[in-house]
Amino acid sequence: MADRRLQVFHAVAKLGSFTRAADTLYMTQPAVTFQIKQLEEQFNTRLLDRGHGRVTLTPAGEIVYAYAERILGLSDEMETRIAELTDELSGVLTIGTSQTIAAYWLPLLLEKFIKKHPRVIPRVFVANSENIENRVAAHELDVGLVEKQSTDPTLECTLASQDELLAVVPVGHELAKAESLSAAELQSYPFVDRDPGAAIRALAEGFFRDSGVPPENLNRRAELGSLSSILYLVERGFGFALVAKAALGDQHKNLIGIPLKPRLYSSLNVLVPKDRFRARLHSTFAEFTVKLFTEIEQGFLVPDATLQQISDKPQA
Repeated sequence: MADRRLQVFHAVAKLGSFTRAADTLYMTQPAVTFQIKQLEEQFNTRLLDRGHGRVTLTPAGEIVYAYAERILGLSDEMETRIAELTDELSGVLTIGTSQTIAAYWLPLLLEKFIKKHPRVIPRVFVANSENIENRVAAHELDVGLVEKQSTDPTLECTLASQDELLAVVPVGHELAKAESLSAAELQSYPFVDRDPGAAIRALAEGFFRDSGVPPENLNRRAELGSLSSILYLVERGFGFALVAKAALGDQHKNLIGIPLKPRLYSSLNVLVPKDRFRARLHSTFAEFTVKLFTEIEQGFLVPDATLQQISDKPQA
C-alpha cells in the first residue's frame, strides 16, 4: 500500500547500498536508481550521497528516512489490522519478560497460546523488569510480563497474580528451621541480591528499609541478573537470597524457602502500550496471559511443578 518510491528509498538508506537494496527487493539496480531519482525530483533535492563504497543520507534524506519509517510501519499495521477482521491470528509477537516469569511461568503460557493460535510466532526477550517496561513504552516490544506495577502513563498495566517472596537458604543453614524471618534477623548474613533495575531487588530494599535496616548496610556478596546463578550461589553457601516462591520447584531440593516477617509479595503484571489502534494479536495475548496467571494463582502456586495438572484443567 505504501508508495513504492519510499519503500525503495528506505531499503537503500537502511542497507547503505543500491546493490543490496536491489537484491532485497528483487529489483534490478537501474530500477532502484530510477525510483530514487523520481523521489529526489519530487522533493527537488538530493536525498542520498554516494562515496567510499557506501550510500549516506543528506540532511534532507535524514528527514525523509524518519518519515518513511513511520509511514511504512503504519502501512504494515493497517494491513495487519484489516487482515485480523477475517483471518486467524498470525505473525511475530515480541514479548519481554523478567527472569522468574521466563523460567517458571512462560513455558506453560507459550505452550497453551501456541496451541490455540498456531500461526503466531513468539519472540521472547529476557531482562529485568525496568528494562522490559522501558522497551514496551518505546514500542520495541509488543507485550511485557514484569514483576512490578508500572506508573508510566503511556502503558496499560494489568495485575495478573501475585507470588510470595521467600528468604532462601541451603539445607543445614542455621536459619533453615526458622518459621519466618524479619529484616533484623537477616541483615547480618551474606546476601546474594538481584541486579539494579530488577523488581525483586526494589521490593527487597523496601522490605529492609521499612523495617529500619538501610539497604546500603546489607552484606551483599553478589548482584546478579540470572536467577539460576543466584540459586546456584545460595546452594553453595555464599549467602541467602529473596526469591519468588514459584522459583523453588522440585529441582531445588537443597534449598529451603522461609516466609518473611511481615510477608512480602511480588506482582505479576502484563504491560501493553495505550495505543488507540492496538493490534488484536497484542490484546489477545495480554488477555490470555492475565486469565492463565489468575488460574495458576488460584490453584497452582508452583507452575514448574504442576504444568501437567494445569494443562489438563478445563478452561472456563
